[in-house]
Amino acid sequence: MKLFRILPGLMLIVSIPVFGQGLTGEQIINKVNDIMNQETIHATMQMTIQTTSGEKRSFEYESWSKDRGEKNLVRYIKPARVKGFAILMLNNANDIWSYFPRTQRVRKLATHAKKQKMQNSDFTYEDMGSGDSFIKDFTAKRLDDEKFEDDDCYVLDLTKKKDADTHYSRIKMYVIKENFVPVAVDYFHEDDPKRHTKRLVQSDIREIDGVPTGMKMVMTNLEDNSQTEMKILKCEYNVALENSMFTERELKK
Repeated sequence: MKLFRILPGLMLIVSIPVFGQGLTGEQIINKVNDIMNQETIHATMQMTIQTTSGEKRSFEYESWSKDRGEKNLVRYIKPARVKGFAILMLNNANDIWSYFPRTQRVRKLATHAKKQKMQNSDFTYEDMGSGDSFIKDFTAKRLDDEKFEDDDCYVLDLTKKKDADTHYSRIKMYVIKENFVPVAVDYFHEDDPKRHTKRLVQSDIREIDGVPTGMKMVMTNLEDNSQTEMKILKCEYNVALENSMFTERELKK
């Protein structure tokens, strides 16, 4: 997502014992990255967007992820006006296609589209399908430990690597020590590492199929004064998914 990757809207956590407090930033982010990117994921999500004016719009969609977040498919279910609209993200959201059911046409988005908002939400395509970007695009430094609300957390400062293709110059992450859950993620502007643009907070962590899972995620855009809430309605992990699902041809089905 991503930056903080949310499986089209989903952040995944596995409980891991803490083997000591001497972990480096790189070791911590590698654990976070491995935990977040399950082999396959199938979920039904609800997205509610609150605009700057206070207007709210809600959507429901089904999503599938394969190859530890490298392939992602999103298909909208509700409301009726968007039913059947689908998005395919491959190569960690570097290649994106949209399917429009009314015209029955597929359109490939430009390369820079990964940095754009998905369905005018506060999540970009990069946030939703960036796979292992935390370790590929950023260098992790461990800061002083802090509490985030009631949780003891590792605090990481992720700085963009030279020539990395990401929308963020820097990310600050609060990781719960007990289970390596990234409970809060602060995003900073592409051109200004001091300009705090967004914050993602995860809550209501439940165990599903043995995987502690954030059932609710809220992304707040601090510059636009808007907010997008994600809720998991159903979720299952490590299910059998065919590669044929993640093709331009399958978008029309």
